[in-house]
Amino acid sequence: MRTVVLTMKASVIEMFLVLLVTGVHSNKETAKKIKRPKFTVPQINCDVKAGKIIDPEFIVKCPAGCQDPKYHVYGTDVYASYSSVCGAAVHSGVLDNSGGKILVRKVAGQSGYKGSYSNGVQSLSLPRWRESFIVLESKPKKGVTYPSALTYSSSKSPAAQAGETTKAYQRPPIPGTTAQPVTLMQLLAVTVAVATPTTLPRPSPSAASTTSIPRPQSVGHRSQEMDLWSTATYTSSQNRPRADPGLVPKEELSTQSLEPVSLGDPNCKIDLSFLIDGSTSIGKRRFRIQKQLLADVAQALDIGPAGPLMGVVQYGDNPATHFNLKTHTNSRDLKTAIEKITQRGGLSNVGRAISFVTKNFFSKANGNRSGAPNVVVVMVDGWPTDKVEEASRLARESGINIFFITIEGAAENEKQYVVEPNFANKAVCRTNGFYSLHVQSWFGLHKTLQPLVKRVCDTDRLACSKTCLNSADIGFVIDGSSSVGTGNFRTVLQFVTNLTKEFEISDTDTRIGAVQYTYEQRLEFGFDKYSSKPDILNAIKRVGYWSGGTSTGAAINFALEQLFKKSKPNKRKLMILITDGRSYDDVRIPAMAAHLKGVITYAIGVAWAAQEELEVIATHPARDHSFFVDEFDNLHQYVPRIIQNICTEFNSQPRN
Repeated sequence: MRTVVLTMKASVIEMFLVLLVTGVHSNKETAKKIKRPKFTVPQINCDVKAGKIIDPEFIVKCPAGCQDPKYHVYGTDVYASYSSVCGAAVHSGVLDNSGGKILVRKVAGQSGYKGSYSNGVQSLSLPRWRESFIVLESKPKKGVTYPSALTYSSSKSPAAQAGETTKAYQRPPIPGTTAQPVTLMQLLAVTVAVATPTTLPRPSPSAASTTSIPRPQSVGHRSQEMDLWSTATYTSSQNRPRADPGLVPKEELSTQSLEPVSLGDPNCKIDLSFLIDGSTSIGKRRFRIQKQLLADVAQALDIGPAGPLMGVVQYGDNPATHFNLKTHTNSRDLKTAIEKITQRGGLSNVGRAISFVTKNFFSKANGNRSGAPNVVVVMVDGWPTDKVEEASRLARESGINIFFITIEGAAENEKQYVVEPNFANKAVCRTNGFYSLHVQSWFGLHKTLQPLVKRVCDTDRLACSKTCLNSADIGFVIDGSSSVGTGNFRTVLQFVTNLTKEFEISDTDTRIGAVQYTYEQRLEFGFDKYSSKPDILNAIKRVGYWSGGTSTGAAINFALEQLFKKSKPNKRKLMILITDGRSYDDVRIPAMAAHLKGVITYAIGVAWAAQEELEVIATHPARDHSFFVDEFDNLHQYVPRIIQNICTEFNSQPRN
């Protein structure tokens, strides 16, 4: 009997040892597999926003086609987390439109995000956002483990649409407890429990409805015994309060659900009017294609009060405004309004439409801003049924930058019906190709989107924004000799004031300077002294009468050195000289120097001024630049004519 007992003890000990060795070996195998997990790059869709992904740094694969404007991007280099991850990657240049892998790193929120056009994507501006991210090439750092499955801020993962499995929530240890190693006796007890089926307590229906935390997943090849032990621990404490990192605070959710409203791209601050063709000949299908281009432009432009504003006018027999510049102040509302536009029908009276826009559209009441260039994009199917040249000239002289998009055009047997051949070149702001876009077919109209957006936002090249009234440095050279007298000197200053009032005064528009002379010369104020019209007008009033001789030649030289030497390179230089007598010195050489330096000189003589001297001073042709009046009180009569001559000369310059 003793032998039997000893034999049984030996067998039991042997069985314990086998189980122990088997368990240790199994744990080693599991550890090996855990140490070397296989990394798979998660794939996401183009519309996935960075803010929906909780992971602070991750690598993902983007599909092709994320350059589409519907995938909104906010910022440049550093992007607001409300942006499309893949759209930002294309904008930054890390990806092209064919897709690929990228590394995304979350960074702090910014106080402002600057919109820009890059790599076929127009990013939008944003005042501020709570979180940002940057996009880099997918080169993993050494020692950094990137997630194979992304953690999203809501259970409905956008990645699931792309076949991605989201990471399950791993329950943290219960506070105040620590996980203890499983002893051999516990292992045996569980083994017996498995052999003898036991029903585990199930949570009540009410408890199940109040919790949405998924059951913890087993790691590797954990044994069924360990899984049961974990489940028992989970069910016994599932009603305890806990913080779920997958749940977003209410205030965070309310912020995420709202699309940020952009103030607009300040680098594209223009007032834009689209003139769309609503004539009967265009047909419903092509009219829809035209509206689609408008919607795409509205999407690509970052519409807002600090950036571009856009209105739409439809023409047929007669033009009509659908909405003006202040009707819609963001891209989303503008797109919605464009979709509701219906075709009017009628002829294709483009010239009448351009005249309508010139007279009515760009007004303060319609939202026109004085600091924003006026731009008109005219879309024409085939050819206009009226003339456009004269209407376009008046529009250009009003400072409107005219672009033409012409689609298809007249066939050889139709050219006899074209009212005005070469109408586009007669209408646009410059005939250098910058202001004209032509497509052979309506189905190719979408190709004009990117070049059009880039051109209308290139404010440095919008040449027609500069008119005769806002593009000059004007220097008045005023005779203060004894023969003028105090009363007449005040009349001369009033003449200077009346001329000045006609111009748009600012540091970037027209600037005014003044010199008074006798035998000597005095700089009253330079071009950079005053930058507003009220300040200039007050400065003119304060000029004091000097009295003395008349050295006009020396005064011209002084003005060239003290005024026009400091003129800006892109400004027209105008000298307006007023004198009442013959000069005591020679005016020929100083006048020639002024002409050679590109200073356009107007000579106004009063009373005893010498006509031949005025003609020498004046720029050729003298009849347009020299004027004579018998009395000082008649000076005011020449104000309109001088302004007209200045503008005629400006507008007659070559436009190419």
